[in-house]
Parts: sequence; structure tokens; C-alpha cells
Amino acid sequence: MGLVKKELFSSQDNEIALMAKALSHPARVAILQHLFKIDSCVCGDIVNEIGLAQPTISQHLKELKQLGLIKGNVEGTSVCYCIDKDNWILMKALLSDFLNQDLSKNIGC
Repeated sequence: MGLVKKELFSSQDNEIALMAKALSHPARVAILQHLFKIDSCVCGDIVNEIGLAQPTISQHLKELKQLGLIKGNVEGTSVCYCIDKDNWILMKALLSDFLNQDLSKNIGC
């Protein structure tokens, strides 16, 4: 696959692509849904809840954390994760604007 020339695109275009990447894998979607369902930070039960191997879950958590959608706090020897609500609100606004752009125009072929 070729390199993406991010500098050719607006910062908003790049941000939308990153948010779409966060939602592009069903394991990440399941992790986010689980964190919303429990509405608190969780340390160890994500692996049991999602049903994937611990290294796989760790990789998806790392991706979500790098994208800013979750936060991780060290508690003893483990890391507890929860939704970063401020960044979630920003993502919703960004994606909403992008997805609703057809509402203000008469789009058709």
C-alpha cells in the first residue's frame, strides 16, 4: 500500500480519517461499547468481556488511547481504562458535521 500524503489534506480531513480508523475494527467498537456500558474505568475484565486474547485487546486499547478516545490510569500493577468524554464529544461533532453535509444540499446523480 502506498504512503498517505497527509499534508495534501486538511487537518479536518486527517482528523476524520483517524476517527474512522478508531471505529474501523469490531473489537475496538466492542471495547468502546463495553466501556460505555459499565460507565467507569475497568482494568482486567475487558479480555473476558470481549473474548479475544490479551495481547490483541492490549493492541486495540493502545490504538484507542493514541487516538484519544480512551484514557488509561495506572492503578497498582494494572492500567484502568475509561472513555475520554471530552474527546468523544469532539469526535461526535466532527463526524456529525461530516456525515450530515448532505442535509444542506440537494445531492443526487
